[in-house]
Amino acid sequence: MYVSANVNKKTEDSLRLACEKNKRGQTKEEVIETNERLRIVRIRLDGSYEIAKRALVELMCKYTDSKQVRNVFQRYNLLKLMIKDVIKLETQYWTLVDIPKQEKQETVPAFVLRACSIMEKTHKSGEGVKTSARLAEEADTKRERIERLESMTTAQIEAENTQMTNDLYRLLKKYTGLRNLIRDLKEEYNSSKVYPIFPRYPILKDMIKDIMHNPDYMEVCHEVDQA
Repeated sequence: MYVSANVNKKTEDSLRLACEKNKRGQTKEEVIETNERLRIVRIRLDGSYEIAKRALVELMCKYTDSKQVRNVFQRYNLLKLMIKDVIKLETQYWTLVDIPKQEKQETVPAFVLRACSIMEKTHKSGEGVKTSARLAEEADTKRERIERLESMTTAQIEAENTQMTNDLYRLLKKYTGLRNLIRDLKEEYNSSKVYPIFPRYPILKDMIKDIMHNPDYMEVCHEVDQA
């Protein structure tokens, strides 16, 4: 509980700094540009976060279902398949993005904008070519967003940016936790290949159970049911 309280206190302090540091006297055009960047990156990160979360939740569902399989050899094969379904995300570079670690003295706004820059450079593949109608629709939507922002004062946009920054910061932390679980699972799975079915079979089970009881997974696993 003491550690949890310290983490919450650090997060609150970081978010308070976000409010203070965002008031940098930027021009209206600059705060509008920042607003657009935050919005676009949030959409991208939401997609990667949902993919990672659902992959891990489905892993747990498959693991639970596999308990009905009494044949050890059959269940062993099922465990391998369900783990490979998750770690294959590691090879699809457009599916999951790598988020940098926050430096010790780095403020929330600075960290979020640095993460934005990295994500902006990572092109998402597999989306296909957008049709003219889709491009026109996106242009209309963007124009409406810009018009809304231009009707606001700079202070109002800054306040919105601060909230978006704080929300994105929380999502970055949650996503990073899941991303690390998937990366560690891949490394552990590959390392386990040197073993025969025994003792590899219990090792695979422990890999999945470790994720099941990991705080980063436990924090978000209920969100799928709520969606």
